[in-house]
Amino acid sequence: MLNQYPWWKYLIIALVVIPGIFYAVPNLFGDDPGLQIRGTRGNDVDTALMARVTDTLAAAGIAPKAAELDAENLKIRFGSGEDQLRARDLLIGELQGNYTAALTLLPSTPSWMKALNAQPMYLGLDLRGGVHFLMEVDMQAAVTRAEERYEADIKSVLREEGEVRYRSVRRRADGVIEIRMRDAGDVARAEDVLEREMGGVSIASGEDDSTLLATLRESEIANLKDFALQQNMTALRNRIDELGVAEPVVQKQGDSRIVIQLPGVQDTAKAKDILGRTATLEMMMVDEEHSVESALSDGAPPGSRLYRMRDGRPILLQRRVIYSGENIVDAAASIDTQSGGPVVSITLDAVGARINQRITGNNIGKRMAVVYIEQTSTPKLDASGNPVFDDQGNLVRERRRIEEVITAPVIRDQLGQRFQIEGLDSVDEARDLALLLRAGALAAPVEIVEERTVGPSLGQANIDQGFMSVMIGFALVLVFMVVYYRTFGLFANAALAMNLVLLVAVLSLFQATLTLPGVAGIVLTVGMAVDANVLIFERIREEIRNGNSPQASIYAGYQRALSTIVDANLTTLIAAVVLFNFGTGPIKGFAITLSIGILTSMFTSIMLTRSLVNFFYGSKKLQELPV
Repeated sequence: MLNQYPWWKYLIIALVVIPGIFYAVPNLFGDDPGLQIRGTRGNDVDTALMARVTDTLAAAGIAPKAAELDAENLKIRFGSGEDQLRARDLLIGELQGNYTAALTLLPSTPSWMKALNAQPMYLGLDLRGGVHFLMEVDMQAAVTRAEERYEADIKSVLREEGEVRYRSVRRRADGVIEIRMRDAGDVARAEDVLEREMGGVSIASGEDDSTLLATLRESEIANLKDFALQQNMTALRNRIDELGVAEPVVQKQGDSRIVIQLPGVQDTAKAKDILGRTATLEMMMVDEEHSVESALSDGAPPGSRLYRMRDGRPILLQRRVIYSGENIVDAAASIDTQSGGPVVSITLDAVGARINQRITGNNIGKRMAVVYIEQTSTPKLDASGNPVFDDQGNLVRERRRIEEVITAPVIRDQLGQRFQIEGLDSVDEARDLALLLRAGALAAPVEIVEERTVGPSLGQANIDQGFMSVMIGFALVLVFMVVYYRTFGLFANAALAMNLVLLVAVLSLFQATLTLPGVAGIVLTVGMAVDANVLIFERIREEIRNGNSPQASIYAGYQRALSTIVDANLTTLIAAVVLFNFGTGPIKGFAITLSIGILTSMFTSIMLTRSLVNFFYGSKKLQELPV
């Protein structure tokens, strides 16, 4: 009875092994060339668009394998890369810049497996090809902008106080805001007002009795830098949507850098253009004295201009800009506690708040529009609506100015520094609007400090070489274990194969991205996975040499080698965790696969091999062991 498992232990092993095989299988189906179509600037991806696209392709004689629609994308599969390229060129003209059509590879996993969340793991930039950028955020520019904003806010606060008279408020070159009062008797009163109203700055006495010095607090500077980094990441993610990249990587590195990886993108110039583009917002009053119909037929009247809403509806606005997106400090989507509907909460700086208060107070009951203006690059089309290519076959792009009204709410009350935009259809629309308001422009300038392009052929070569290294290492270990440990070596080989399956299954289940360092982690796992079995089998041999029976030797081998196995794997796991916490992207990929491999190898080398040994030898009277 020493070496017999109860039925429930076999059940536990089956509950791990069978799902592991199931979730590893999707990686065997390969990929289909495809297009990923995504809406821009509020255009929805729906069944109507899918019907329009499939009809357009059918009219051109292109028969896609399948068309799939999810929450944000329309994915179309093709049988060949030639059909994929023809469809992309055709749809660029058909979609007219309202949607992006990006080349991609779509997994061929059966739909019934996808329904059970069985998907292949993603491939990183070094395996799939694409563009890598390392961008440095100019944090000093963000701090300088905040100091200039506080300079304007201090003037506004002191002016509103009335009795506190100041001679000048100016920001010095060292970032200190110098406040000179008209009368030394006003210094104490001004200090009290600023301490109460301006929580982000610390107030101190100046060089003389009539001067105060305001400096940004360390906590405020830290918050500004973190906000600048997060807002730039949000803005860059929003801009990457224009590329239609599947599985982009946008993550911070350190306190001031952003890593951007765009798998599948080979046009570096296009990627740099989109990531560095500028956008802004302008607030204008709606012209309600003239009709839109007359403006469409006879032209806009003097002082007004015809714009389009995001859904294409015309709207007539006054040309005078009330204030722009530079005055917006923050925007956040939320739910109105009174109406229960989605709203976007806007926070303005002092200049914008003063203008907003005056304009809205004089125009209650009228509409104020938010106009989104963007300079972007789009494919150039000929007179027939087809994309234009240069002599080298590259797609010709042209600069285009996009101007659209994203909302035009009715002014219900006089507004100040903070107000809400209502009348939105859904929480998603509110979230998108807040994103546009925050990410219309970068919070601080960014500079590309590192740029790499990985070609698809190099990515495929990395895949082939990585696969070959895993297979060679796997084969050598298999041969050694069979030659040296005979039947017990076969058990170890079965556990090693299952270890690879479980490792791939975990990566696929959590939709992890496999990179070249991750492949190195798998190779290392293959070499380390049999260490536990070597320790166990050598311990069994030692027990037999000491005169113990085969069954007692098996039991002692597994029991007495367990502490050594746990100790060795635990120390390696600690090292992997440290690598993950302190390493950068490639190191993290290596640490993840190594950590998962350690955990799966402990399961397979201890529990799985023990179950095989118990199943084949546990109930037999043995004279010797094939070990």
